Formats: sequence, structure tokens, C-alpha cells
Amino acid sequence: MARRGGPAVLHLVVCAAPPATRIEELIRRVQADGWTVCLVPTPLAATWLDTHALAEITGHPVRARPRRPDEPRLPPADAVAVVPATFNTINKCAAGINDNPALGVVNEAIGLCLPVIVAPYVKPTLAAHPAFARALQSLLDYGFTVLPTNTLQPADGTATFVWQAVLDFLTSATSKETERDRS
Repeated sequence: MARRGGPAVLHLVVCAAPPATRIEELIRRVQADGWTVCLVPTPLAATWLDTHALAEITGHPVRARPRRPDEPRLPPADAVAVVPATFNTINKCAAGINDNPALGVVNEAIGLCLPVIVAPYVKPTLAAHPAFARALQSLLDYGFTVLPTNTLQPADGTATFVWQAVLDFLTSATSKETERDRS
């Protein structure tokens, strides 16, 4: 998947959950696969991140607040990943709430028919809430790929996170776009 001869663009929405503290690992792996990454954290997640360092790594401003008219737009996305996706963001997105740039990216992806992957990272007590199951079903109905809750959590309990399912999704999205370009 390449945008007019250039690399594909991933809009990476990051929520405030433990994997956010290691999101640079995912960014570097996605970049190694040839993607341009634009980071759009939720407002709370932005307080957990070194947004200046991540802007340098990605080469794009980190969009945790609405863009001012004099600021450049991010390049258009070819795919969107919500990693990690929290209870709050999942429920808001399913309801169509658009109160921050991160939700705006996800909500607009629906209208743009972009491939979207959601990697829920949620406490078991919140995952048991009936609204959460309904919200996940809504995201599936919107055409999103939704990973099993807490797939990013390694089985051994280490501080590393399992990014492979996200990378596999992006490889699949790239393959599907290439097939469409050929037909």
C-alpha cells in the first residue's frame, strides 16, 4: 500500500493504558515495514508520552489537541490503528463521540472506508461491563478488525508488549490494497 509512489501512512491512535509507555517500539517496527506513522494520542495518553521525541521519530507533529488553522495537516491515512484501545475510547467511538483528535481520526476512518485495527487493553472488571461488549460489536459492524481484549499483554507478565497482531494486520492491509491496485 503506497500513496502515489510514497510509503503508506498509518494514523496511530494511542490511549492511556500501559502499552502506551512503550509505543515507540511499535512505531519503529511499523516504520521498518515501510510505513509513515502519524501519532494521535488521546489527551490523557499525551501526558504519558514524550511527544517531542515521538514527533522527531515520526517526522510529523503529534496531534493530541485540535490543529490550529495555521498548522499543517497530517498526511491522509491509508490505515488506522488504535493501540492500545481503552474502555473509554472504545465506548466513545462506538457511540460516535468526537470530542478529541484521536476519536476524530477513528470516526473519520469509518466515512473514508479505511482499514482500522483496534487492540483493546482493558481491566477485566471494565471488560465485563455490558456496554463494552456492545461497543466491540459496533466496531466490528463498522468493519474494524478488533483483536481479543488484552492480546498485547504477554503471557509471561513482562513489561514488553506483543505488537505482532498489529503488524500482521498492516501487512494484510498492504496486500489487499496491492491486489485492488492490480485489478
